[in-house]
Amino acid sequence: MLNSSDALTVPTSPTSPELLHDYSDAHRPLYEVKANLFRGLSHPVRVRILEVLVATPGVSVADLLADTGLEASNLSQHLSVLRRNNLVVAERRGSFVFYRLAYPQVADLLTVAKALLVEILDSTHTTLRSTVSL
Repeated sequence: MLNSSDALTVPTSPTSPELLHDYSDAHRPLYEVKANLFRGLSHPVRVRILEVLVATPGVSVADLLADTGLEASNLSQHLSVLRRNNLVVAERRGSFVFYRLAYPQVADLLTVAKALLVEILDSTHTTLRSTVSL
């Protein structure tokens, strides 16, 4: 059973038109909004982009292209998904566009995911070793 605290409350005065799309989830249950966030993270290239931005805040599109090896149009699509999910923000500096994490918690999320994966792999390894010794 869901409590009223399980729904996401979003401010109604965004300054960016791009954010208006995201406010359509304002009255959806929090688990649905979380699922949308994880869908935004659900591609290895997007995770790699976020890892690059954790390591080096303020990365140019040219550097992201070099780091990922993607075609510009493909990188643009992935960056669009990350922007739409409010995980990154873009800043134009002259004729260049730089990206950074929208929130420091994105880095925390990646750190927790890595720690969880290490624990899962360790547990699986232990289980396999005990099975082999039978």
